[in-house]
Amino acid sequence: MPAHINEQAVEDTYRHKGMRRQLIGLLRKKGITDEKVLEAMETLPRHFFLDKAFEERAYEDKPFPIGNEQTISQPYTVAYQTALLRVQKRDKVLEVGTGSGYQAAVLALLGARVYTVERQEALYLRAKKLLKGLGLGNVRCYLRDGSKGLPEFAPFDRIIVTAGAKEVPEALLEQLATGGMLVIPVGDPVQRMHCITRVSDTEYQDEKLAAFRFVPFLKGLEKED
Repeated sequence: MPAHINEQAVEDTYRHKGMRRQLIGLLRKKGITDEKVLEAMETLPRHFFLDKAFEERAYEDKPFPIGNEQTISQPYTVAYQTALLRVQKRDKVLEVGTGSGYQAAVLALLGARVYTVERQEALYLRAKKLLKGLGLGNVRCYLRDGSKGLPEFAPFDRIIVTAGAKEVPEALLEQLATGGMLVIPVGDPVQRMHCITRVSDTEYQDEKLAAFRFVPFLKGLEKED
């Protein structure tokens, strides 16, 4: 295991690594060609981010529940969105929807400086603890309403949204650096992936891509009692 991922109480066995290799092979067959993304996902133990009950199925190309009516995204979806971002080392990346923390960890392994926001306190606390335990010091977690982004840290080179939005939040467009890119699924009940590039202060290019199904993008905070 690379030095920048610490061992967890949960083990990462040769069997887990073998299942990860098989998953990466499947993602290649499905058309994912970005070797850096595939390498990061082969390095990262997905089962660390799931309940013990799903450990044996962690390397199936499927989403799984993580509590609070949320899911960890299907690996293909994670690979697809991440490849679209074309992350470079030291890029400043805002992730909207921390969830399990898996997507943030993939971005961190690509060398990004990750700012991730989660609206549900239970998920935020769990992911923050796990990411810290993995030794990923280039991830900063915030309990926030994702529709507002993180204006105090803007502009961002990349923004990724991991929930299905009915429309593109204006605040996220405003927080993109010129030349920056926003990847967001938009639509209801099925979403099309949008890849939006900020061309200038006032101009954006919007490329509409494949169809997906995400959990809905919700506003506001949900705090624990």
